[in-house]
Amino acid sequence: MPIFHVPAGAEQLAVVNKFLAEHIPQQYRHLLPKLELAAEELLVNVFSYAYQDGTEGKAEIRLREIFFDGETYLCFSVTDWGKPFNPFADAPTPNLELDAESRPIGGLGIYLIRSVTAHQAYTREENANIIDVYFSKEENGR
Repeated sequence: MPIFHVPAGAEQLAVVNKFLAEHIPQQYRHLLPKLELAAEELLVNVFSYAYQDGTEGKAEIRLREIFFDGETYLCFSVTDWGKPFNPFADAPTPNLELDAESRPIGGLGIYLIRSVTAHQAYTREENANIIDVYFSKEENGR
């Protein structure tokens, strides 16, 4: 299971994408664009909001294969040690009926993550936020 640590900063996204491209299992390679989208959305949230008190933060990224409910998934995990935040419960639901100018800020990234992943999970454990998103091998399985 590959693990990667990065300082909390938007300039790290290219390094993260390189890590993902090098470590994604071959059978999931076709999902790399979706994985990169989810990674960017999750990490931008961490880099922008988790460490607002002036502390230098970091994120831990993991890729692993998980078997549950009779199917194998690629699990992408992001861990940070910032303030507690469950994006799947706390992020606002975007109103997609409104045009972009009328829509309030927030929630669209989580909406996108939900649209490209099969499952999502949040855990707060030992002062850390742990977000897991699961990708099905099947393109149409999200």
